[in-house]
Amino acid sequence: MPDIIQLLPDSVANQIAAGEVVQRPASAVKELIENSIDAGADKIQLIVKDAGKSLIQVIDNGAGMSVTDARMCFERHATSKIRKAEDLFAIRTMGFRGEAMASIAAIAQVELKTRRHEDELGTCITIEGSEVLSQEACSANTGTSISIKNLFYNTPARRNFLKSNSVEMRYIIDELQRVALAHPEIFFTLHHNGQEVYHLPGTTLKQRIIHLFGNNYNERLVPVEEDTSVINLRGFVGKPEYAKRTRGEQFFFVNNRFIKDAYLNHAVLMAFKELLPEDTFPLYVLFIDIDPSKIDINVHPTKTEIKYQDEQTIYAIIRSAVKRSLGRYNITPSLDFDQENSIEHLVTPIPIEEIVPPTISFNPNYNPFNNERQIEREAPVYRSNSDYRSSPIPSNWDTLYEITKKDVNIQQQVYEEKSIAVDEQELNKPSERQLFQLQNRFILSQIKSGFMLINQQAAHERILYERFLQQLQNHSGVSQQSLFPESVTLNSSDFELLKELLPDIRALGFDIREFGKNTVVVEGVPADLNNASEHEILEQLLEGFKNNQSILKLDKRDNLARSLARNAATKAGVKMSLEEMNELIDQLFACQMPNVALNGKLVITTFTLNELLERFEK
Repeated sequence: MPDIIQLLPDSVANQIAAGEVVQRPASAVKELIENSIDAGADKIQLIVKDAGKSLIQVIDNGAGMSVTDARMCFERHATSKIRKAEDLFAIRTMGFRGEAMASIAAIAQVELKTRRHEDELGTCITIEGSEVLSQEACSANTGTSISIKNLFYNTPARRNFLKSNSVEMRYIIDELQRVALAHPEIFFTLHHNGQEVYHLPGTTLKQRIIHLFGNNYNERLVPVEEDTSVINLRGFVGKPEYAKRTRGEQFFFVNNRFIKDAYLNHAVLMAFKELLPEDTFPLYVLFIDIDPSKIDINVHPTKTEIKYQDEQTIYAIIRSAVKRSLGRYNITPSLDFDQENSIEHLVTPIPIEEIVPPTISFNPNYNPFNNERQIEREAPVYRSNSDYRSSPIPSNWDTLYEITKKDVNIQQQVYEEKSIAVDEQELNKPSERQLFQLQNRFILSQIKSGFMLINQQAAHERILYERFLQQLQNHSGVSQQSLFPESVTLNSSDFELLKELLPDIRALGFDIREFGKNTVVVEGVPADLNNASEHEILEQLLEGFKNNQSILKLDKRDNLARSLARNAATKAGVKMSLEEMNELIDQLFACQMPNVALNGKLVITTFTLNELLERFEK
């Protein structure tokens, strides 16, 4: 029997490895930017077309590479970061395995231009499917420029699994946000299809957060700082009242490397215990500086997971530091980007000896029980001898207020007669429902066999959900035009999501048009929505959509209808009139599934008369 085990060619092995390292265009963006940071660049430009499917180009002003290094960087396990196995436990760089460039070159058409500071000419290399097509000297700027064209061109199955351009662009923005937060001192730009998405000059961490997520984040941030013998912790957390329903704005960095750690995330949530609204998550951007020998980062292909020697101690430090910062965050308001909350701002700069205490003046002879003074105060005061004293007193002065008294009695009598008439009318109509609202949360309705309880919020969510689904299918949403259109500015990730959902959002009744960079103008909203601001409506809609997408994996239209219904429904605790309760019940029983809420629980619960009798007879 012949031998059946054989060594795979390098090109095939690289394509297999690329499946773990490069999962989508955002993965290639992450690897290239991290290489630029390791090269010491302080200015990095990212250019993408078609969400990275056609082109990904990263230009930096780093150290550059020699002719030999430029060719060697495309070989598997070729790296300048480590020399021996022990170096894995002293890593401070972003990359170290030497697999990224080889994996990218195996599934794309790559062009590399690089030049060192001391060289007069640079090097240009063209690679396609792990095959070097050309290598020659060229004129190039100091640093490195890498262009990746037609990603997954030779693996069409992988390319077909990519999502739409809006979805893939959101992944690229997420990766850039993580790297930009970890290195606020570096200048970053992002261009997509010729339009500038980000222009981030080098600055402080707080300003970088504000540049990425919006100017309104200036008042939301709480500084966190703690230095211990185990770790050094710094960063910001968000105030509890600004928590969102999604986990999108939660960032942990260990030695400036973004990580995902559910255990450390739980430590932050425990610090927010009893401070957060239900089903909401806080913002945090926290940096952990720790001895590299006490962690292991070589446990995941994307290097987003880390093993620690002393997890419990790190957990306790994070929880206590965040909790202490939250306890003192509102000492003084922050008016600019650089000002931090501190008790020092409450200390007056005036010397103590120059402070003049306030004085109190009073009349020591004043007696509130002096009868003579009361009599004098009660006596009438005339402006002059000719005023009022000389005018004759009307003969019917005693009937002056009878008209007002009569009106009050008539109004009160009419109101009482009206209320009694309504009650008698309800009692005389046996077919009309007897409705009551319990604790402003449930509607109680009498039925022949007993009574039923209806969850008013769940019922309204079901009604709006089915209505919005029908509007999405028929494009029949009714818009209520705004008297003054409002411009809404979103962060780049939410703006890309809104552009993807814009046709369906317009079908629901939104009148929205794009207006510049990351900005839209809202000229109308669905007529079913409450009187909320356009910015609040859009933010809640997008947050609910992202939350449902990460948990339930719903269809886009179903997800959109569900998110809008939950935000627009009448909430628990709202008092409803008799007409509103009747209308709600009529609309509920006209639904296809009136008994099931959007979360799968019951909307209606019935209690029979026999059940009540058995309960009282026990």
